[in-house]
Amino acid sequence: MFLVAGLGNPGEEYELSPHNLGFLTVDRLAERHGIRVNRKDSKALVGVGEIDGHPVMLAKPQTFMNLSGTSLAPLMEKHSIPTDRLVVIYDELDLPWLSLRIKPKGSAAGHNGMKSVIGSLKTSDIVRVRMGIHPGRPIGSGADFVLAPIKRSQREELDGFVGLAADAVRSIIAGGVEKAMTVFNRRAPGLKEDA
Repeated sequence: MFLVAGLGNPGEEYELSPHNLGFLTVDRLAERHGIRVNRKDSKALVGVGEIDGHPVMLAKPQTFMNLSGTSLAPLMEKHSIPTDRLVVIYDELDLPWLSLRIKPKGSAAGHNGMKSVIGSLKTSDIVRVRMGIHPGRPIGSGADFVLAPIKRSQREELDGFVGLAADAVRSIIAGGVEKAMTVFNRRAPGLKEDA
Protein backbone atom coordinates (compact mmCIF):
# COMPACT_ATOMS: atom_id res chain seq x y z
CA MET A 1 0.00 0.00 0.00
CA PHE A 2 1.13 3.53 -0.76
CA LEU A 3 0.79 6.23 1.88
CA VAL A 4 0.23 9.68 0.38
CA ALA A 5 0.61 12.30 3.10
CA GLY A 6 -0.21 15.96 2.57
CA LEU A 7 1.35 18.26 5.15
CA GLY A 8 -0.52 21.21 6.61
CA ASN A 9 -2.18 22.67 9.68
CA PRO A 10 -5.62 21.71 10.99
CA GLY A 11 -8.19 24.46 11.54
CA GLU A 12 -10.31 26.70 9.32
CA GLU A 13 -8.00 29.69 9.78
CA TYR A 14 -5.21 27.86 7.91
CA GLU A 15 -7.38 26.16 5.29
CA LEU A 16 -6.35 28.35 2.34
CA SER A 17 -2.83 29.27 3.47
CA PRO A 18 0.27 28.37 1.42
CA HIS A 19 1.31 25.96 4.20
CA ASN A 20 -1.78 23.83 3.48
CA LEU A 21 -1.13 22.95 -0.17
CA GLY A 22 -0.39 19.38 0.94
CA PHE A 23 -3.83 19.08 2.56
CA LEU A 24 -5.50 20.61 -0.51
CA THR A 25 -3.76 18.10 -2.81
CA VAL A 26 -4.85 15.14 -0.65
CA ASP A 27 -8.40 16.52 -0.76
CA ARG A 28 -8.20 16.66 -4.57
CA LEU A 29 -6.91 13.08 -4.78
CA ALA A 30 -9.70 11.95 -2.45
CA GLU A 31 -12.31 13.70 -4.59
CA ARG A 32 -10.97 12.28 -7.86
CA HIS A 33 -10.64 8.71 -6.63
CA GLY A 34 -13.69 8.44 -4.37
CA ILE A 35 -11.74 8.15 -1.10
CA ARG A 36 -13.20 9.56 2.11
CA VAL A 37 -10.46 11.04 4.30
CA ASN A 38 -12.36 11.22 7.58
CA ARG A 39 -11.17 8.38 9.83
CA LYS A 40 -8.90 9.25 12.76
CA ASP A 41 -5.75 7.13 12.98
CA SER A 42 -2.37 7.95 14.59
CA LYS A 43 -3.11 11.68 14.95
CA ALA A 44 -4.14 11.94 11.30
CA LEU A 45 -7.27 11.94 9.19
CA VAL A 46 -6.99 9.01 6.77
CA GLY A 47 -8.89 7.27 4.02
CA VAL A 48 -8.14 4.08 2.09
CA GLY A 49 -8.92 3.34 -1.55
CA GLU A 50 -7.24 2.83 -4.91
CA ILE A 51 -5.44 5.00 -7.43
CA ASP A 52 -4.95 3.33 -10.81
CA GLY A 53 -5.44 -0.11 -9.26
CA HIS A 54 -2.90 0.44 -6.48
CA PRO A 55 -4.04 0.38 -2.83
CA VAL A 56 -3.52 3.80 -1.28
CA MET A 57 -3.95 5.43 2.10
CA LEU A 58 -4.39 9.20 1.99
CA ALA A 59 -3.42 11.05 5.18
CA LYS A 60 -3.57 14.56 6.61
CA PRO A 61 -1.59 14.71 9.89
CA GLN A 62 -3.49 16.73 12.51
CA THR A 63 -0.41 17.48 14.64
CA PHE A 64 0.34 20.85 13.02
CA MET A 65 3.04 21.15 10.39
CA ASN A 66 6.15 21.12 12.59
CA LEU A 67 5.21 17.79 14.23
CA SER A 68 4.07 15.93 11.08
CA GLY A 69 6.50 13.07 11.65
CA THR A 70 4.98 12.24 15.04
CA SER A 71 1.82 11.25 13.17
CA LEU A 72 3.30 9.59 10.08
CA ALA A 73 5.83 7.33 11.85
CA PRO A 74 3.23 5.55 14.03
CA LEU A 75 0.77 5.42 11.12
CA MET A 76 3.33 3.69 8.90
CA GLU A 77 4.37 1.30 11.66
CA LYS A 78 0.76 0.37 12.49
CA HIS A 79 -0.07 -0.40 8.85
CA SER A 80 3.35 -1.88 7.90
CA ILE A 81 3.96 0.71 5.18
CA PRO A 82 7.65 0.90 4.18
CA THR A 83 9.27 4.29 3.52
CA ASP A 84 9.65 3.46 -0.20
CA ARG A 85 5.83 3.53 -0.41
CA LEU A 86 5.53 6.99 1.17
CA VAL A 87 4.85 10.15 -0.87
CA VAL A 88 4.85 13.46 1.03
CA ILE A 89 3.31 16.61 -0.47
CA TYR A 90 4.14 20.05 0.92
CA ASP A 91 4.65 23.73 0.15
CA GLU A 92 8.16 24.98 -0.63
CA LEU A 93 9.15 28.61 -0.04
CA ASP A 94 12.40 28.10 -2.01
CA LEU A 95 10.43 27.44 -5.22
CA PRO A 96 8.48 30.05 -7.21
CA TRP A 97 4.68 30.06 -7.11
CA LEU A 98 3.17 27.37 -9.41
CA SER A 99 6.44 25.46 -9.86
CA LEU A 100 6.41 21.81 -8.90
CA ARG A 101 9.34 19.55 -8.11
CA ILE A 102 9.35 15.82 -7.40
CA LYS A 103 12.37 14.54 -5.47
CA PRO A 104 13.12 10.92 -4.54
CA LYS A 105 15.17 11.91 -1.46
CA GLY A 106 17.15 14.73 0.10
CA SER A 107 17.34 17.09 3.05
CA ALA A 108 14.42 19.02 4.50
CA ALA A 109 15.93 22.23 3.03
CA GLY A 110 14.68 24.22 6.02
CA HIS A 111 11.08 22.96 5.84
CA ASN A 112 10.10 22.15 9.45
CA GLY A 113 7.33 19.72 8.50
CA MET A 114 9.69 17.68 6.35
CA LYS A 115 12.40 17.94 9.02
CA SER A 116 9.96 16.31 11.47
CA VAL A 117 9.12 13.54 8.99
CA ILE A 118 12.80 12.80 8.27
CA GLY A 119 13.63 12.85 11.99
CA SER A 120 10.75 10.56 12.96
CA LEU A 121 11.37 8.06 10.15
CA LYS A 122 15.17 8.28 10.51
CA THR A 123 15.70 8.48 6.75
CA SER A 124 15.79 11.17 4.08
CA ASP A 125 15.02 8.64 1.32
CA ILE A 126 11.44 9.87 1.07
CA VAL A 127 9.67 10.72 -2.18
CA ARG A 128 8.27 14.21 -2.01
CA VAL A 129 6.20 16.52 -4.18
CA ARG A 130 7.28 20.10 -3.46
CA MET A 131 4.85 22.86 -4.43
CA GLY A 132 6.40 26.30 -4.95
CA ILE A 133 4.81 29.18 -3.06
CA HIS A 134 7.32 32.06 -3.35
CA PRO A 135 5.52 35.01 -4.99
CA GLY A 136 8.68 36.44 -6.55
CA ARG A 137 8.79 39.52 -4.33
CA PRO A 138 10.02 40.25 -0.80
CA ILE A 139 7.72 38.60 1.75
CA GLY A 140 9.06 39.68 5.15
CA SER A 141 8.66 36.91 7.70
CA GLY A 142 8.47 33.46 6.10
CA ALA A 143 6.36 32.13 8.99
CA ASP A 144 3.81 34.94 8.62
CA PHE A 145 3.68 34.42 4.86
CA VAL A 146 3.07 30.65 4.89
CA LEU A 147 0.29 30.95 7.48
CA ALA A 148 -1.54 33.92 5.92
CA PRO A 149 -4.42 33.36 3.48
CA ILE A 150 -3.40 32.93 -0.16
CA LYS A 151 -3.83 36.22 -2.01
CA ARG A 152 -7.01 36.61 -4.03
CA SER A 153 -4.94 37.13 -7.21
CA GLN A 154 -3.39 33.66 -6.73
CA ARG A 155 -6.60 31.82 -5.85
CA GLU A 156 -7.65 31.61 -9.52
CA GLU A 157 -4.42 29.70 -10.24
CA LEU A 158 -4.68 27.54 -7.11
CA ASP A 159 -7.20 25.05 -8.52
CA GLY A 160 -4.99 24.18 -11.49
CA PHE A 161 -1.87 24.02 -9.32
CA VAL A 162 -3.46 21.58 -6.85
CA GLY A 163 -4.71 19.54 -9.81
CA LEU A 164 -1.18 19.39 -11.24
CA ALA A 165 0.21 18.14 -7.91
CA ALA A 166 -2.54 15.48 -7.74
CA ASP A 167 -1.60 14.39 -11.28
CA ALA A 168 2.06 14.15 -10.18
CA VAL A 169 1.17 11.90 -7.24
CA ARG A 170 -0.94 9.69 -9.48
CA SER A 171 1.99 9.44 -11.90
CA ILE A 172 4.38 8.43 -9.10
CA ILE A 173 2.00 5.68 -7.99
CA ALA A 174 1.23 4.43 -11.50
CA GLY A 175 4.65 4.65 -13.15
CA GLY A 176 7.31 5.29 -10.51
CA VAL A 177 9.14 8.38 -9.30
CA GLU A 178 11.75 8.58 -12.08
CA LYS A 179 9.14 8.63 -14.83
CA ALA A 180 7.04 11.16 -12.93
CA MET A 181 10.06 13.44 -12.49
CA THR A 182 10.67 13.59 -16.25
CA VAL A 183 7.06 14.61 -16.84
CA PHE A 184 6.34 16.96 -13.94
CA ASN A 185 9.54 18.64 -12.78
CA ARG A 186 9.38 22.20 -14.00
CA ARG A 187 12.50 24.32 -13.84
CA ALA A 188 11.65 27.93 -13.19
CA PRO A 189 14.02 30.64 -14.50
CA GLY A 190 16.84 31.30 -12.08
CA LEU A 191 16.09 28.31 -9.86
CA LYS A 192 19.17 26.87 -8.22
CA GLU A 193 19.99 23.30 -9.25
CA ASP A 194 19.85 21.92 -5.72
CA ALA A 195 16.75 23.81 -4.55
